[in-house]
Amino acid sequence: MTQRKGEKPTISIQEHMAIDVCPGPIQPIKQISDYFPRYPRGLPPGAPVLQVGHPGPPNSAVSTPPSGTSVGDSERPNEDKPDRACAGASASTQASRRDEEPDVEGYDSDDSTTLGTLVFSLQYDQENNALHCTINKAKLPIPRYKKGLKPMDHNGLSDPYVKLHLLPGASKANKLRTKTLHNTLNPVWSETLTYYGITDEDMVRKTLRISVCDEDKFRHNEFIGETRIPLKKLKPNQIKNFNNCLEKQLPVNKTEDKSLEERGRIMISLRYNTLKSNLVVGIIRCAHLAAMDANGFSDPYVKLYLKPDENKKSKHKTAVKKKTLNPEFNEEFCYDIKYADLTKKTLEVTVWDYDIGKSNDFIGGVSLGINANGERLKHWFDCLKNKDKKIERWHTLTNELPGSLND
Repeated sequence: MTQRKGEKPTISIQEHMAIDVCPGPIQPIKQISDYFPRYPRGLPPGAPVLQVGHPGPPNSAVSTPPSGTSVGDSERPNEDKPDRACAGASASTQASRRDEEPDVEGYDSDDSTTLGTLVFSLQYDQENNALHCTINKAKLPIPRYKKGLKPMDHNGLSDPYVKLHLLPGASKANKLRTKTLHNTLNPVWSETLTYYGITDEDMVRKTLRISVCDEDKFRHNEFIGETRIPLKKLKPNQIKNFNNCLEKQLPVNKTEDKSLEERGRIMISLRYNTLKSNLVVGIIRCAHLAAMDANGFSDPYVKLYLKPDENKKSKHKTAVKKKTLNPEFNEEFCYDIKYADLTKKTLEVTVWDYDIGKSNDFIGGVSLGINANGERLKHWFDCLKNKDKKIERWHTLTNELPGSLND
Protein backbone atom coordinates (compact mmCIF):
# COMPACT_ATOMS: atom_id res chain seq x y z
CA MET A 1 0.00 0.00 0.00
CA THR A 2 1.62 3.30 -1.13
CA GLN A 3 1.48 6.44 0.94
CA ARG A 4 1.46 9.92 -0.54
CA LYS A 5 3.93 12.47 0.70
CA GLY A 6 2.58 14.51 3.60
CA GLU A 7 -0.36 12.13 4.13
CA LYS A 8 -1.06 11.04 7.71
CA PRO A 9 -0.34 7.30 8.17
CA THR A 10 -3.39 5.11 8.68
CA ILE A 11 -3.78 1.81 10.51
CA SER A 12 -5.48 -1.00 8.62
CA ILE A 13 -8.14 -3.14 10.29
CA GLN A 14 -5.72 -6.11 10.25
CA GLU A 15 -3.09 -4.10 12.11
CA HIS A 16 -5.72 -2.79 14.47
CA MET A 17 -6.95 -6.29 15.39
CA ALA A 18 -3.35 -7.53 15.73
CA ILE A 19 -3.06 -5.45 18.89
CA ASP A 20 -5.19 -8.10 20.68
CA VAL A 21 -2.72 -10.92 20.15
CA CYS A 22 0.61 -9.38 19.19
CA PRO A 23 1.97 -6.72 21.57
CA GLY A 24 4.38 -5.26 19.00
CA PRO A 25 5.54 -1.76 18.11
CA ILE A 26 2.13 -0.70 16.75
CA GLN A 27 1.00 2.49 18.46
CA PRO A 28 -2.42 2.14 20.15
CA ILE A 29 -5.19 4.27 18.76
CA LYS A 30 -7.43 6.39 20.90
CA GLN A 31 -9.86 4.72 23.29
CA ILE A 32 -8.04 1.41 23.14
CA SER A 33 -9.52 0.73 26.58
CA ASP A 34 -12.83 0.04 24.87
CA TYR A 35 -11.41 -3.30 23.86
CA PHE A 36 -9.97 -4.30 27.25
CA PRO A 37 -11.59 -5.88 29.07
CA ARG A 38 -13.82 -7.25 26.33
CA TYR A 39 -17.49 -6.76 26.81
CA PRO A 40 -19.75 -9.76 26.13
CA ARG A 41 -21.88 -9.43 23.04
CA GLY A 42 -25.09 -7.54 23.57
CA LEU A 43 -23.94 -5.89 26.83
CA PRO A 44 -24.55 -2.12 26.74
CA PRO A 45 -21.41 0.04 27.11
CA GLY A 46 -22.66 1.60 30.34
CA ALA A 47 -23.26 -1.74 32.11
CA PRO A 48 -20.95 -2.70 35.03
CA VAL A 49 -18.23 -5.19 34.13
CA LEU A 50 -16.78 -7.78 36.51
CA GLN A 51 -13.01 -7.80 36.87
CA VAL A 52 -11.50 -11.04 35.51
CA GLY A 53 -10.20 -13.19 38.33
CA HIS A 54 -11.88 -11.12 41.14
CA PRO A 55 -14.00 -13.43 43.31
CA GLY A 56 -15.65 -10.65 45.34
CA PRO A 57 -19.27 -9.44 45.16
CA PRO A 58 -20.51 -7.80 41.95
CA ASN A 59 -20.52 -4.26 43.35
CA SER A 60 -16.88 -4.50 44.35
CA ALA A 61 -15.89 -5.37 40.81
CA VAL A 62 -17.47 -2.27 39.19
CA SER A 63 -14.84 0.05 37.76
CA THR A 64 -15.40 3.71 38.80
CA PRO A 65 -13.02 6.53 37.96
CA PRO A 66 -11.75 8.61 40.88
CA SER A 67 -13.40 11.95 41.62
CA GLY A 68 -11.96 14.90 39.82
CA THR A 69 -10.86 12.85 36.88
CA SER A 70 -12.65 13.12 33.58
CA VAL A 71 -14.01 10.10 31.87
CA GLY A 72 -11.85 10.72 28.87
CA ASP A 73 -8.69 10.68 30.98
CA SER A 74 -9.67 7.57 32.89
CA GLU A 75 -10.41 5.73 29.69
CA ARG A 76 -6.97 6.51 28.31
CA PRO A 77 -4.58 5.89 31.21
CA ASN A 78 -1.80 4.50 29.01
CA GLU A 79 -2.26 6.52 25.87
CA ASP A 80 1.17 8.15 26.20
CA LYS A 81 2.83 4.87 27.27
CA PRO A 82 2.39 2.36 24.42
CA ASP A 83 4.57 -0.34 25.99
CA ARG A 84 2.50 -0.40 29.17
CA ALA A 85 -0.71 -0.37 27.17
CA CYS A 86 0.39 -3.32 25.05
CA ALA A 87 1.55 -5.25 28.12
CA GLY A 88 -1.78 -4.61 29.80
CA ALA A 89 -3.57 -5.72 26.66
CA SER A 90 -1.59 -8.95 26.57
CA ALA A 91 -2.23 -9.71 30.24
CA SER A 92 -5.94 -8.99 29.89
CA THR A 93 -6.15 -11.21 26.82
CA GLN A 94 -4.47 -14.13 28.62
CA ALA A 95 -6.76 -13.73 31.62
CA SER A 96 -9.87 -13.72 29.46
CA ARG A 97 -8.69 -16.80 27.56
CA ARG A 98 -8.28 -18.77 30.76
CA ASP A 99 -12.00 -18.40 31.42
CA GLU A 100 -12.95 -19.51 27.93
CA GLU A 101 -13.36 -23.16 26.97
CA PRO A 102 -10.09 -25.14 26.70
CA ASP A 103 -7.91 -24.94 23.65
CA VAL A 104 -8.87 -27.78 21.35
CA GLU A 105 -5.44 -28.02 19.78
CA GLY A 106 -4.07 -28.92 23.17
CA TYR A 107 -5.78 -32.29 22.92
CA ASP A 108 -3.73 -33.22 19.88
CA SER A 109 -0.73 -33.93 22.08
CA ASP A 110 -2.76 -36.28 24.27
CA ASP A 111 -2.85 -39.71 22.65
CA SER A 112 -5.41 -40.99 25.13
CA THR A 113 -7.85 -38.49 23.59
CA THR A 114 -6.90 -38.52 19.92
CA LEU A 115 -6.83 -42.32 19.68
CA GLY A 116 -10.45 -42.60 20.78
CA THR A 117 -12.37 -44.45 23.47
CA LEU A 118 -13.80 -47.97 23.62
CA VAL A 119 -17.01 -49.06 25.31
CA PHE A 120 -17.10 -52.70 26.42
CA SER A 121 -18.14 -54.99 29.29
CA LEU A 122 -16.62 -58.06 30.96
CA GLN A 123 -18.15 -60.93 32.93
CA TYR A 124 -16.47 -63.90 34.59
CA ASP A 125 -18.76 -66.93 34.60
CA GLN A 126 -17.19 -68.84 37.47
CA GLU A 127 -19.41 -71.91 37.19
CA ASN A 128 -18.58 -72.49 33.51
CA ASN A 129 -15.01 -71.14 33.69
CA ALA A 130 -15.73 -68.63 30.96
CA LEU A 131 -14.80 -64.98 30.45
CA HIS A 132 -17.34 -63.09 28.33
CA CYS A 133 -16.06 -59.94 26.60
CA THR A 134 -18.73 -57.81 24.93
CA ILE A 135 -17.27 -55.19 22.59
CA ASN A 136 -19.93 -52.54 22.14
CA LYS A 137 -18.58 -49.55 20.23
CA ALA A 138 -15.88 -46.95 19.84
CA LYS A 139 -17.04 -43.63 21.22
CA LEU A 140 -16.20 -40.06 20.17
CA PRO A 141 -13.30 -38.75 22.26
CA ILE A 142 -14.22 -35.04 21.73
CA PRO A 143 -17.57 -35.00 19.91
CA ARG A 144 -17.38 -31.32 18.93
CA TYR A 145 -14.04 -31.49 17.19
CA LYS A 146 -13.03 -35.12 16.60
CA LYS A 147 -14.82 -37.83 14.70
CA GLY A 148 -14.37 -41.00 16.69
CA LEU A 149 -11.27 -43.10 16.19
CA LYS A 150 -8.03 -41.73 14.84
CA PRO A 151 -8.30 -41.99 11.02
CA MET A 152 -5.76 -44.39 9.54
CA ASP A 153 -6.67 -44.47 5.82
CA HIS A 154 -6.20 -41.86 3.11
CA ASN A 155 -9.93 -41.25 2.95
CA GLY A 156 -9.91 -40.06 6.58
CA LEU A 157 -11.70 -43.21 7.77
CA SER A 158 -10.71 -46.59 9.20
CA ASP A 159 -11.63 -50.27 8.87
CA PRO A 160 -11.49 -51.08 12.58
CA TYR A 161 -11.63 -54.39 14.39
CA VAL A 162 -10.88 -55.42 17.98
CA LYS A 163 -8.61 -58.24 19.10
CA LEU A 164 -8.11 -59.70 22.58
CA HIS A 165 -5.10 -61.30 24.24
CA LEU A 166 -4.52 -62.71 27.71
CA LEU A 167 -1.26 -61.64 29.37
CA PRO A 168 1.15 -63.06 30.29
CA GLY A 169 1.46 -65.88 27.75
CA ALA A 170 0.02 -64.00 24.77
CA SER A 171 0.02 -66.04 21.58
CA LYS A 172 -2.12 -66.70 18.55
CA ALA A 173 -3.80 -69.47 20.52
CA ASN A 174 -5.47 -67.08 22.96
CA LYS A 175 -6.24 -64.34 20.46
CA LEU A 176 -9.89 -63.51 19.77
CA ARG A 177 -11.11 -60.85 17.36
CA THR A 178 -14.29 -59.17 16.22
CA LYS A 179 -15.50 -58.67 12.70
CA THR A 180 -14.15 -55.73 10.70
CA LEU A 181 -16.35 -52.69 10.11
CA HIS A 182 -15.41 -50.76 6.97
CA ASN A 183 -15.10 -47.02 6.36
CA THR A 184 -16.14 -45.71 9.74
CA LEU A 185 -14.75 -43.74 12.67
CA ASN A 186 -17.68 -44.65 14.92
CA PRO A 187 -17.89 -48.47 14.79
CA VAL A 188 -20.60 -50.36 16.66
CA TRP A 189 -19.77 -54.05 17.02
CA SER A 190 -22.12 -55.30 19.78
CA GLU A 191 -20.21 -58.56 19.63
CA THR A 192 -19.41 -60.99 22.47
CA LEU A 193 -16.14 -62.94 22.50
CA THR A 194 -15.68 -65.73 25.05
CA TYR A 195 -12.61 -67.30 26.58
CA TYR A 196 -13.24 -70.83 27.85
CA GLY A 197 -11.21 -72.62 30.49
CA ILE A 198 -10.56 -69.52 32.63
CA THR A 199 -9.72 -70.56 36.21
CA ASP A 200 -9.70 -68.62 39.46
CA GLU A 201 -5.92 -68.66 39.25
CA ASP A 202 -6.11 -66.96 35.85
CA MET A 203 -8.39 -64.30 37.30
CA VAL A 204 -5.74 -63.40 39.84
CA ARG A 205 -2.66 -63.25 37.62
CA LYS A 206 -3.97 -62.53 34.11
CA THR A 207 -4.53 -59.22 32.31
CA LEU A 208 -6.81 -58.78 29.32
CA ARG A 209 -5.34 -56.67 26.52
CA ILE A 210 -7.91 -55.15 24.15
CA SER A 211 -6.45 -53.67 20.97
CA VAL A 212 -8.19 -51.73 18.21
CA CYS A 213 -6.59 -52.10 14.78
CA ASP A 214 -7.21 -50.91 11.24
CA GLU A 215 -7.47 -53.66 8.63
CA ASP A 216 -5.49 -53.09 5.45
CA LYS A 217 -5.82 -55.47 2.51
CA PHE A 218 -2.61 -54.41 0.78
CA ARG A 219 -0.31 -53.74 3.75
CA HIS A 220 0.11 -54.81 7.34
CA ASN A 221 -2.81 -54.02 9.62
CA GLU A 222 -2.21 -50.81 11.57
CA PHE A 223 -2.43 -50.43 15.33
CA ILE A 224 -4.82 -47.70 16.57
CA GLY A 225 -4.81 -48.04 20.35
CA GLU A 226 -5.22 -50.43 23.25
CA THR A 227 -6.41 -50.73 26.84
CA ARG A 228 -5.57 -53.33 29.50
CA ILE A 229 -7.77 -54.69 32.28
CA PRO A 230 -6.39 -56.80 35.17
CA LEU A 231 -8.89 -59.63 35.60
CA LYS A 232 -8.63 -59.39 39.38
CA LYS A 233 -10.81 -56.27 39.10
CA LEU A 234 -13.77 -58.45 38.11
CA LYS A 235 -16.13 -60.06 40.59
CA PRO A 236 -17.47 -63.53 39.76
CA ASN A 237 -20.78 -63.60 37.86
CA GLN A 238 -21.08 -59.81 37.73
CA ILE A 239 -21.04 -57.68 34.59
CA LYS A 240 -18.62 -54.75 34.74
CA ASN A 241 -18.92 -51.96 32.17
CA PHE A 242 -15.97 -49.96 30.87
CA ASN A 243 -15.54 -46.79 28.83
CA ASN A 244 -11.76 -46.53 28.46
CA CYS A 245 -9.49 -44.22 26.50
CA LEU A 246 -7.26 -45.99 24.03
CA GLU A 247 -3.55 -45.65 24.67
CA LYS A 248 -0.32 -46.18 22.75
CA GLN A 249 0.94 -49.73 22.46
CA LEU A 250 2.68 -50.64 25.69
CA PRO A 251 5.93 -52.61 25.54
CA VAL A 252 5.74 -56.35 26.17
CA ASN A 253 7.76 -57.68 29.07
CA LYS A 254 10.76 -59.30 27.37
CA THR A 255 11.80 -61.06 30.58
CA GLU A 256 8.70 -63.25 30.41
CA ASP A 257 9.65 -66.92 30.20
CA LYS A 258 9.05 -68.02 26.62
CA SER A 259 8.64 -71.62 27.75
CA LEU A 260 5.33 -70.56 29.32
CA GLU A 261 3.78 -69.47 26.05
CA GLU A 262 0.18 -70.60 26.10
CA ARG A 263 -1.00 -73.01 23.41
CA GLY A 264 -4.61 -73.43 24.46
CA ARG A 265 -6.73 -75.01 27.23
CA ILE A 266 -7.76 -78.55 28.01
CA MET A 267 -10.50 -79.89 30.30
CA ILE A 268 -9.51 -83.04 32.18
CA SER A 269 -11.53 -85.14 34.63
CA LEU A 270 -10.03 -87.38 37.32
CA ARG A 271 -11.77 -90.10 39.36
CA TYR A 272 -10.35 -92.91 41.44
CA ASN A 273 -12.61 -95.97 41.33
CA THR A 274 -12.26 -97.78 44.66
CA LEU A 275 -14.21 -100.85 43.47
CA LYS A 276 -11.94 -101.54 40.52
CA SER A 277 -8.83 -99.92 42.02
CA ASN A 278 -8.11 -97.83 38.98
CA LEU A 279 -7.69 -94.20 38.00
CA VAL A 280 -10.13 -92.96 35.38
CA VAL A 281 -8.83 -90.05 33.31
CA GLY A 282 -11.29 -88.20 31.09
CA ILE A 283 -10.23 -86.01 28.15
CA ILE A 284 -13.31 -83.89 27.67
CA ARG A 285 -12.45 -81.02 25.36
CA CYS A 286 -9.87 -78.43 24.31
CA ALA A 287 -10.30 -74.73 23.58
CA HIS A 288 -8.28 -72.04 21.79
CA LEU A 289 -5.63 -74.43 20.52
CA ALA A 290 -2.70 -73.06 18.54
CA ALA A 291 -3.13 -73.33 14.77
CA MET A 292 -0.38 -75.54 13.35
CA ASP A 293 -1.54 -75.95 9.73
CA ALA A 294 -1.42 -73.47 6.87
CA ASN A 295 -5.22 -73.35 6.73
CA GLY A 296 -5.34 -71.74 10.18
CA PHE A 297 -6.52 -74.91 11.94
CA SER A 298 -5.11 -78.07 13.47
CA ASP A 299 -5.99 -81.76 13.46
CA PRO A 300 -5.60 -82.37 17.19
CA TYR A 301 -5.45 -85.50 19.28
CA VAL A 302 -4.37 -86.13 22.90
CA LYS A 303 -1.82 -88.54 24.36
CA LEU A 304 -1.53 -89.58 28.02
CA TYR A 305 1.26 -91.11 30.09
CA LEU A 306 1.31 -92.05 33.77
CA LYS A 307 4.93 -91.67 34.88
CA PRO A 308 7.10 -93.32 35.96
CA ASP A 309 6.16 -95.99 33.45
CA GLU A 310 8.42 -98.97 33.94
CA ASN A 311 6.51 -101.34 31.65
CA LYS A 312 5.92 -98.77 28.90
CA LYS A 313 2.21 -99.58 28.93
CA SER A 314 0.69 -96.33 30.18
CA LYS A 315 0.35 -94.64 26.81
CA HIS A 316 -3.20 -93.81 25.68
CA LYS A 317 -4.38 -91.81 22.70
CA THR A 318 -7.65 -90.16 21.68
CA ALA A 319 -9.14 -90.02 18.22
CA VAL A 320 -8.05 -87.27 15.81
CA LYS A 321 -10.45 -84.36 15.34
CA LYS A 322 -10.10 -82.79 11.92
CA LYS A 323 -9.71 -79.10 11.18
CA THR A 324 -10.63 -77.56 14.52
CA LEU A 325 -9.11 -75.51 17.33
CA ASN A 326 -11.88 -76.38 19.81
CA PRO A 327 -12.21 -80.18 19.68
CA GLU A 328 -14.53 -82.22 21.87
CA PHE A 329 -13.26 -85.71 22.71
CA ASN A 330 -15.30 -87.00 25.67
CA GLU A 331 -13.08 -90.08 26.03
CA GLU A 332 -12.05 -91.89 29.22
CA PHE A 333 -8.97 -94.03 29.93
CA CYS A 334 -8.29 -96.33 32.89
CA TYR A 335 -5.05 -97.02 34.74
CA ASP A 336 -4.98 -99.99 37.10
CA ILE A 337 -3.12 -98.68 40.11
CA LYS A 338 -3.27 -98.91 43.89
CA TYR A 339 -4.57 -95.84 45.66
CA ALA A 340 -1.39 -95.48 47.75
CA ASP A 341 0.76 -95.38 44.60
CA LEU A 342 -0.98 -92.32 43.22
CA THR A 343 1.14 -90.04 45.41
CA LYS A 344 4.21 -91.22 43.48
CA LYS A 345 2.77 -90.78 40.00
CA THR A 346 2.61 -87.93 37.49
CA LEU A 347 0.03 -87.72 34.73
CA GLU A 348 1.46 -86.17 31.57
CA VAL A 349 -1.03 -84.96 28.96
CA THR A 350 0.06 -83.68 25.56
CA VAL A 351 -1.86 -82.39 22.55
CA TRP A 352 -0.56 -82.99 19.03
CA ASP A 353 -1.43 -81.95 15.49
CA TYR A 354 -1.77 -84.96 13.18
CA ASP A 355 0.02 -84.68 9.84
CA ILE A 356 0.15 -87.15 6.95
CA GLY A 357 3.57 -87.99 5.56
CA LYS A 358 5.59 -86.09 8.17
CA SER A 359 6.13 -85.85 11.90
CA ASN A 360 3.19 -84.73 13.98
CA ASP A 361 3.46 -81.26 15.50
CA PHE A 362 3.48 -80.72 19.25
CA ILE A 363 0.82 -78.20 20.28
CA GLY A 364 1.05 -78.10 24.07
CA GLY A 365 1.20 -80.10 27.27
CA VAL A 366 0.43 -80.15 30.98
CA SER A 367 1.50 -82.32 33.94
CA LEU A 368 -0.64 -83.24 36.96
CA GLY A 369 0.74 -84.85 40.07
CA ILE A 370 2.63 -84.46 43.31
CA ASN A 371 5.41 -82.46 41.63
CA ALA A 372 3.04 -80.00 39.93
CA ASN A 373 1.90 -76.67 41.35
CA GLY A 374 -1.07 -74.33 41.30
CA GLU A 375 -4.30 -75.64 39.79
CA ARG A 376 -2.56 -78.80 38.54
CA LEU A 377 -1.45 -79.81 42.01
CA LYS A 378 -4.82 -78.89 43.51
CA HIS A 379 -6.65 -81.00 40.92
CA TRP A 380 -4.52 -84.04 41.78
CA PHE A 381 -5.05 -83.66 45.53
CA ASP A 382 -8.81 -83.13 45.10
CA CYS A 383 -8.91 -86.45 43.26
CA LEU A 384 -7.07 -88.18 46.12
CA LYS A 385 -9.32 -86.67 48.78
CA ASN A 386 -12.61 -87.39 46.97
CA LYS A 387 -12.64 -91.05 46.01
CA ASP A 388 -15.24 -92.19 43.48
CA LYS A 389 -16.01 -88.58 42.60
CA LYS A 390 -15.30 -87.11 39.19
CA ILE A 391 -13.32 -83.86 39.47
CA GLU A 392 -13.20 -81.70 36.32
CA ARG A 393 -10.75 -78.86 35.81
CA TRP A 394 -9.50 -76.66 33.01
CA HIS A 395 -5.73 -76.48 32.55
CA THR A 396 -3.47 -74.30 30.44
CA LEU A 397 -1.37 -75.93 27.74
CA THR A 398 2.15 -74.55 27.32
CA ASN A 399 4.80 -75.10 24.68
CA GLU A 400 6.96 -76.87 27.27
CA LEU A 401 7.09 -80.57 26.45
CA PRO A 402 6.48 -82.58 29.66
CA GLY A 403 9.35 -84.95 30.44
CA SER A 404 11.15 -86.12 27.33
CA LEU A 405 8.22 -87.41 25.32
CA ASN A 406 8.50 -88.07 21.64
CA ASP A 407 5.62 -88.86 19.33
